[in-house]
Amino acid sequence: MKPLWLTVVLLTLPLTLQAQQSLEQAQQQSQALVDDAVAAQQRINELDQATRAALEAYRHAVTQADALTDYSERMQQLVASQADEIASLQQQIDSVADTQREMLPLIRRMIESLDAFIALDLPFLLDEREERVARLQALLVDPDVSIAELYRRVLEAYQIESEYGRTLEAWRGALNEEDQQRVVEFLRVGRLMLFFQSLDGRQQGYWDAAHGQWQALPSSYRRALDQGMAIARNEQTPQMLRLPMPQVSVEVAP
Repeated sequence: MKPLWLTVVLLTLPLTLQAQQSLEQAQQQSQALVDDAVAAQQRINELDQATRAALEAYRHAVTQADALTDYSERMQQLVASQADEIASLQQQIDSVADTQREMLPLIRRMIESLDAFIALDLPFLLDEREERVARLQALLVDPDVSIAELYRRVLEAYQIESEYGRTLEAWRGALNEEDQQRVVEFLRVGRLMLFFQSLDGRQQGYWDAAHGQWQALPSSYRRALDQGMAIARNEQTPQMLRLPMPQVSVEVAP
């Protein structure tokens, strides 16, 4: 019996070796499949990451494109707005040029009117006022003086003349009377009246606008004139003055 068992063992040995080789081959193939699967999954993962990166890049590109489109539209609106503003400014410049051409004759007439007004007004501070008009006439032909500056100077002169009508003023100056000149004290009451008084206080007078000459006043006005001059020089508090005033004529409408 023993030789038979040995024979069976010897017969089954090749089968075992063959099965083992088949098993090892199956294991190798299985490992290869696993490796292929791992490699395939890795490629899938890489492709998935690349897809996500590409999608993210696409979304970023779309966002940038939208932002650039919005920026482009804003810039177009800005350019259009600036073009309108430039056109408006050019129109204003043209208008200013037209206004300046129209202003020059107006300013000339204003200076001429001021000169005529001073000649017809009460004869006070004539040297100062006539010199102011002469400076305006010189500026009128000065090419270095702008229309705006010339107009400002003319308005300033008108303002000064306007202030004379609301103020009380006293000063010492020369009185021209009958080809004679003497130093006296003057008192101006707005534009209503212009008085003078000699330095010794013995003579008083007023400017008669109707006749264009000086007229004498009674000595009874000396105190009132002294008070008026003191008030004008801020040497005395304001108070009522008894001084002659021009008659007010009332025109009756037809």
